[in-house]
Amino acid sequence: MKLTVLGATGGVGKEVVRQALDAGHQVTAVVRDPARLPVNHSALDVVTADVTVAGALRPAFAGREAVISCLGPRTRRDAGIASTATRAILKAMETGDVQRLVVVSAVPVGPMPEGESLWYSKIALPLLRRLLRDGYADLGAMEEEIRRSATEWTVVRPPRLTDKPLTGRYRRVVGGNVPRGYTISRADTAHAMLAVLDDPATVKQAVGVAY
Repeated sequence: MKLTVLGATGGVGKEVVRQALDAGHQVTAVVRDPARLPVNHSALDVVTADVTVAGALRPAFAGREAVISCLGPRTRRDAGIASTATRAILKAMETGDVQRLVVVSAVPVGPMPEGESLWYSKIALPLLRRLLRDGYADLGAMEEEIRRSATEWTVVRPPRLTDKPLTGRYRRVVGGNVPRGYTISRADTAHAMLAVLDDPATVKQAVGVAY
C-alpha cells in the first residue's frame, strides 16, 4: 500500500514508518526536520512540509491510498496542532482523492468503558482530564472534524504510552475504550494503526487499544 505518514518524527510516527516499511508498504513521511527521522529505505520518501497548510500537503498525498496522522500536542504550547492540522489534512485529501484516514488520539477523549475500576473512573481519569485539558480539547476537536468528514476514517485511542518493544499482543475495542487498560507501547500503538488500514469493521469508528 502507498501511505503518507504525518508526525513521522514522533514516538508513534517513527514506529509507524519503520513497521510500514518492514511490511512492504511504500511510505511518504511528512516532517518539519528530516534530520529527526533516522530511517533510510528505498521505499521511503521524506517530504518537508507545513502540516497546517492544505496546499503544502497535497503533493505528499498524490497517488496515496491512505493517510496516517500521528500528530498531537506534545507540550501545552502545542495545543491546537492536532485539530488545525486535521483541517488541512481533510482539505488536502478532498482534492487528492484519498479516502482512508487513520489518526491517533487518546483514551481520555473517549467514553468511560464498562467494567472500569472505581479508582480510575472517579479519581485518575478526571484528574488527568483536568491537568491536560488543553491537549485533550485539541484531540476532541480533531475527532469532531474527522467525524464530520466524508473520509473513511479510524481514530485509534491508546492510554499512557511507553517505549517498550513491539509485541503485537494487546486488547482492542471497536467503538469504545479498553477497560482496565492503562498502558501500551508506542510500537504496539503503531502496529494497531497499521492493522486497521484494511479492516472494514474499523471504518468510521474509534478503536481503543491497550494491554
